[in-house]
Amino acid sequence: MKKRFLVLLTLLLIVVLSGIAQAQDRPLIFWSTEEQPERAAATQAIIQRFTEATGIQVSLVLTNEDILDSLMAANLAAGTLPDVMFHPVDYAAAWYSEGILSSEAATAIINELGAEQFSGLGLVGDGMGGYVTVPTDGWGQLLIYRQDLFDAAGLERPDTFEKILAAAEALNDPENNFYGVVAATDPAAVFTQQTFEHIALANGVTLTDAEGGVTLNTPAMVEALDFYTTLTGQYGPPGIVDVAGSRATYFAGQAAMIIWSPFILDEMAGLRDNALPNCPECAADVAYLAKNSGFVPAFQGPSGTAPAQYGQISSMGISTSAPAAAQEFVKFWLSEGYLDWLAVAPEGKFPMRRGTPDNPTEFIEGWSTLPAGVDRKAPLGDFYSQEVINTIAEGAAGFDRWGFPQGQGLLVSGVYQDLIVPRTVADILSGALTAEEAAAEIQLGVEEIQAAQAE
Repeated sequence: MKKRFLVLLTLLLIVVLSGIAQAQDRPLIFWSTEEQPERAAATQAIIQRFTEATGIQVSLVLTNEDILDSLMAANLAAGTLPDVMFHPVDYAAAWYSEGILSSEAATAIINELGAEQFSGLGLVGDGMGGYVTVPTDGWGQLLIYRQDLFDAAGLERPDTFEKILAAAEALNDPENNFYGVVAATDPAAVFTQQTFEHIALANGVTLTDAEGGVTLNTPAMVEALDFYTTLTGQYGPPGIVDVAGSRATYFAGQAAMIIWSPFILDEMAGLRDNALPNCPECAADVAYLAKNSGFVPAFQGPSGTAPAQYGQISSMGISTSAPAAAQEFVKFWLSEGYLDWLAVAPEGKFPMRRGTPDNPTEFIEGWSTLPAGVDRKAPLGDFYSQEVINTIAEGAAGFDRWGFPQGQGLLVSGVYQDLIVPRTVADILSGALTAEEAAAEIQLGVEEIQAAQAE
């Protein structure tokens, strides 16, 4: 009860403050979910530079991501929407349909800055050739593999289901505590959903069709489920594999491949003390894995039409009630203030604006020089080649997600909350279900979530 009271009090306070601000000749109201002190300070510094350059005042309001949607609903009802909001892509479609986000403003910014330089636009379309929000930064799942071991065994780059399975089988050596792959199987973790979705997207599996009908009981889904459970069940470590355990296995030099987010990049380089690589070769060079791993952002299954990659992006949204100055603020954020923003966490903030029309790779090049890490700081470019950085950048151009291109953000949220996919994957691994039975069960479960949301 106490927690619920505090949440309601926070909602009321932000609504009241927003109403007071909007009743006056006021600064722009900017909501950001980056509450950590160092990130808030970096945000304020960019705001100060913008004000000095333009004379436009901006009031920063820090919002907790867990209650962001509720806060927005309350301010929509009160007529006190913020002008600009930094938000996950998960809310974009719903907020646009509710009249919160201005596609006219977002589209104007993207076109003015150069749409050809942006990644992630496929996740923020308005269905009419425009965009509902402006992608700023993001990350995509990566298949990371031991390049040194692949080269020694004469194995091909694992960019198809067939090549991934072949490499896992060839390098799997459980008697010596070495596995062909390590990937999430924890039935209670969103990380497992994200990892499997990466696999499913590669095989052409979508959450729904254009009309919103659930499309998960398909041969392609069965194929993806069978591939993932064969891969992790036959060539992965035994037991439940969670996010920390998968990383620890790869860092110990006990797996040939891992599927993880790019937040692993600074850790592989030995820049975080509570996640240091400890492979046999790492004793002489803690960054050995960083220097001897290959990266596959997007790969393809037998039923996929093109390589695909799971991507999570954050955006700058402009509300339908915002003044024209809001567009100037977002354009400044994505130009003069951009590298300062990415610098708060380079390993997890890959630039969605790759560069400018005059220099198409300006921000990617700048990103690679930004100091990353926690206990030690160093540019990722000190450990990863330009070829690796370019590979990650090329993958970002094709980020995909279940549901978002079809405007099904609300359904996606329900699927993630229910965790039906991770639970069903675990049932296949335990032998309780076949891949065919699991696809049917997932289809039914998602349809039930959809029906409940429609009530």
